[in-house]
Amino acid sequence: MRHFGHFAPEVRQRLFHQEPCEFTADSPARLLSAALGATLYSPATRPRLADDIVKQAAQGVVSMVLCLEDSIGDEDVPEGEENLVRQFADLDSRACVDLPLLFIRVRTPDQISDLVRRLGATVRLLSGFVFPKFTEERGIPFLEALAAAETESGCRLFGMPVLETPELMYRESRVEALEGIARAVDKYRDRVLALRLGVTDFCSSYGLRRAPDMTAYDVQIIASVIADVVNMLGRADGTGFTVTGPVWEYFRVPERMFKPMLRHSPFLEGQAVELRERLIEHAMDGLLREISLDQANGLLGKTCIHPSHVLPVHALSVVSHEEFSDAQDILRPERGGGGVLRSAYTNKMNEVKPHRAWAERTMLRAEVFGVANEDVGFVELLAAGIPG
Repeated sequence: MRHFGHFAPEVRQRLFHQEPCEFTADSPARLLSAALGATLYSPATRPRLADDIVKQAAQGVVSMVLCLEDSIGDEDVPEGEENLVRQFADLDSRACVDLPLLFIRVRTPDQISDLVRRLGATVRLLSGFVFPKFTEERGIPFLEALAAAETESGCRLFGMPVLETPELMYRESRVEALEGIARAVDKYRDRVLALRLGVTDFCSSYGLRRAPDMTAYDVQIIASVIADVVNMLGRADGTGFTVTGPVWEYFRVPERMFKPMLRHSPFLEGQAVELRERLIEHAMDGLLREISLDQANGLLGKTCIHPSHVLPVHALSVVSHEEFSDAQDILRPERGGGGVLRSAYTNKMNEVKPHRAWAERTMLRAEVFGVANEDVGFVELLAAGIPG
C-alpha cells in the first residue's frame, strides 16, 4: 500500500517531487507509525464490513479501526465479535485484494486472546488492537494480553492505547497519570505503534463539545491536555511515541456563527473556488485548521469517523517542497558541526542543531506521504482526489 496510491500514475507524477513510498503491514514499526494517516473508525457490527474495508482501501484509506467499544451498544458486543470473525473470513477469501492496516478496538483484555483464537488463520490480516481508556493500571493487562496473543498466533501485533480518562483531564492527577502511562508503554515499547487521543471523552468530563467553527485547540482545557501529553510522551529524543490527532465530529454545517477559516487566495490561484465552497459547506475548513494545528503541536495522523475526512488529513500531511529543501539542507553530512544557514527559499534561517529533530521528522513524513512539487499546494492535492 501507499498513500495516494489510488491516484493515477500520471496524476502522482504531476503532483509529487518525491512520491510516497510503498509499505506493507510487515514494514518497520517506525515507518508504520508515521504512515497511519487518517485512521478510519467503523463499528464492528456493520453487515457488509468486508466490502466497506475493500472500498475504503481503494479510495486511499491505509488504516482502519473496527470498533467493539463506544460505537456499539453493550448488548451488541457478542454480535460484533461474531461479525468480525465472519468478515475476516470473507476478506481472506478474496485473492489479490489490497487491505489497509486493520485494528480491533476491544473493551477488555480477555477479548484479545478470545478474538485471536476465533479468527484462526485470518489473524494474519490483523495489525493489532486499540486499547480504550488507557491508564497504567488498566493498560498493563491489555499489553500483557497483546504479548501473549502475539506469541500464540505467531503474528506481529501492535497496540494503540487511547488516552481519554478523567485522570488526564484533572490537573491534580494529570502528571501522575501520564507518568504511569509512560512506564506502561515504555515497558512494551516495541509493541506500541502510536498513542491516540480521545478528546470526545475529555470533553465529556466537563459537559463540553466544540462547535464546528472551533478546533480542539480553542477549548483551552483540552489544549492543555494535548500539550502535556506531547510534553511527556511525544518527545523527539528517542523516548517519545507517535501521538495522533483527535477526531473531527462534523460532516455538514447548517449554520455558522464565525467567518470560514479558509483564505480565498490559495483557491483562486488554484482555480478551485467551487472546491472552497464545498469544503466550507461540509465543515472542512474547521477540519483543515485543526489538522494544521495538530501538526504544529507535534501530532501526526488523525482519528476519523467519516470517509470524507481522510483526504484532507493526507493532503495536509504531504511535505511541501520548501520543507523538504530545508530538511535536506539541515541534514547534510557536512552540517554535522552545526551552524546557521539561509534557506534555499531565502525566506528563513535554518539553524542546524536546533532544527535537526524537526528535519528528521520531516524526512520520515516525506518518505510516507511524499513531497509535493514546487508549485503544488494542499489545494491541488485536495482537488485531485475529490470527484468533480
